[in-house]
Amino acid sequence: MNDNNVLKKMAQVDEQLFLTLFNYNSPAWLKTAALGLSKSGNGGLYLLMCGAIWWLSTNEQYQLLPITVLLGFVIERPIYFLAKRSFARIRPCDCLVSNAYIVPSDKFSLPSGHSAAAFLVAIILSHFFVQYTWLWFSWASGVALSRVILGVHFPADIMIGAIIGSSCGLLALALVVPV
Repeated sequence: MNDNNVLKKMAQVDEQLFLTLFNYNSPAWLKTAALGLSKSGNGGLYLLMCGAIWWLSTNEQYQLLPITVLLGFVIERPIYFLAKRSFARIRPCDCLVSNAYIVPSDKFSLPSGHSAAAFLVAIILSHFFVQYTWLWFSWASGVALSRVILGVHFPADIMIGAIIGSSCGLLALALVVPV
């Protein structure tokens, strides 16, 4: 099997998985939960959380959290925008199904910016608040999955977004937090 056939097969699996997760007959509670999770990854929550921790914390270690998140986004955003333009993958709601439950902010789907951001923040929060690691990654996974359920991303988009975000979060931690 040559490389072209492998990529075609992967795209077919990705499309089939999308069609399994994005279902017009999904229960209302699932659409509502997906919408809420997706909105929690829009960016406002990150600013609020970092501002509150910086403002309220007297712990010097926690004072590094907002700086680390900011640096993580300074690293991640250019990678995200470069990848979006380079891959230029059309969103599933524009090529595979007739509509999505939300209107995406741009026309390309790969990588998922919501997934990248959520996993970047989850990685950093897990370093500072280890006891809640399960919560941070459950939330980030929910944000990522919501983007497929709402019809604006393929599963591969959210996986690649999660890898980009996690990598940028780890790099930011390595650069800011003393060992």
